[in-house]
Amino acid sequence: MLTVHHLNNSRSQRILWLLEELGVEYEIKSYERDAKTNRAPAELKTIHPLGKSPVITDGDKVIAETGTIIEYILRHYGNGKFVPEEDSEAFDDYRHFMHYAEGSAMFPFLLAIYTGYLGEAAAPLTPIIMNEIKAQLDYIEYHLIGHEYFAGDELSGADFMMIFPLEAAKARGRLLGYDASIEYVNKIHKRPAYLAALEKGGDYAFGPNK
Repeated sequence: MLTVHHLNNSRSQRILWLLEELGVEYEIKSYERDAKTNRAPAELKTIHPLGKSPVITDGDKVIAETGTIIEYILRHYGNGKFVPEEDSEAFDDYRHFMHYAEGSAMFPFLLAIYTGYLGEAAAPLTPIIMNEIKAQLDYIEYHLIGHEYFAGDELSGADFMMIFPLEAAKARGRLLGYDASIEYVNKIHKRPAYLAALEKGGDYAFGPNK
């Protein structure tokens, strides 16, 4: 049985959404963030040394990192779904945004969070970080203006990766003026499988109406 080690308010929510879209049977083992530090609990390290979520177990296999998990699930359980044809332009976009989501898009948002703990000491870095956030959101918006989804006109693995950066940005009020991005997030939030995953996953600060 495939098990999702699910941390509240985390990237693992998008793994639940993927599994609901595919109709794959799975189990959830839930973990709660520390009330004081907001960090993942130490018990997650008993599953994987990094102690982060998402991580899945499938038999004896332990798989971490969202992109790797999505590719593993699509390869073993997807039956060809959510992966464009390899000789298509959509496939190139699919691979690009599968890597871009965590490799580029999330980086400035994380910097903003971490430097926020520094107070005034972060002042020299703040303009640089804000400019980088704008550059990423501009790039995403421009792409979504011309595409229904991140890899063409159909949902793909790239969308399961990209929803989290946009949800996080929207929840923090950073999508104001980015109409295509807002429309995209709202569209995903209306999908029955997304709502089913939300119901199963529990507390999620970046969901609909957040």
